[in-house]
Amino acid sequence: MTDEIDIPTEPRAAVDALATHLTATADRPVPPATNRWLGEAEAVARDATSDDLDTQTRRKRVRQVATLLESADETGDVVADRHIEAAIECCQVILANE
Repeated sequence: MTDEIDIPTEPRAAVDALATHLTATADRPVPPATNRWLGEAEAVARDATSDDLDTQTRRKRVRQVATLLESADETGDVVADRHIEAAIECCQVILANE
């Protein structure tokens, strides 16, 4: 995968992209232990996309995702790693104004 992954600069768009990148890791060949962390991060990220969340709660969810991603081990899959890197960058965009 040599194409650049675009990271949204607007926080709300970055929340949607965060969930999309984590969803993309679900079909990748990732070790089970790492997959558990990614699955939990994906679930929390999808929750963060809910329209009925206030900004503070959305940021809390994104902080949870960032923590979960820090806990995940190496995947051994280049594509999954690119999506995880993009997800981390999305978290940074969302949390930049804290």
